[in-house]
Amino acid sequence: MKLKKGDRVRVLQGKDRGKEGEIMRVLPERGKVIVDGVNVAKRHQRATRATTQGGIIDKDMPLPASAVAIICPTDGPTRVGYRFEDTPSGKPRKVRICRKCGGDL
Repeated sequence: MKLKKGDRVRVLQGKDRGKEGEIMRVLPERGKVIVDGVNVAKRHQRATRATTQGGIIDKDMPLPASAVAIICPTDGPTRVGYRFEDTPSGKPRKVRICRKCGGDL
């Protein structure tokens, strides 16, 4: 999966199309991401202990990873590409790049 926790993304499909947010969690086995403040659902939460209060809470639900695009600082929403850089140890390092401008993400 080309997306990581902390990436700034824009939603491309669904009821929250056009919203932007930061990825809070990535679920690579399911091909989904959880974006802060996007795809929010009301959940009924039971009080589990004396300290935890029950009630209706807002919960961020997963989105398909294909429904979001990473935001490049210069070009806006874009796809992710890769480039290999040489390191002093001789082992190449994989770097994510913007497909539009070629800059690092």
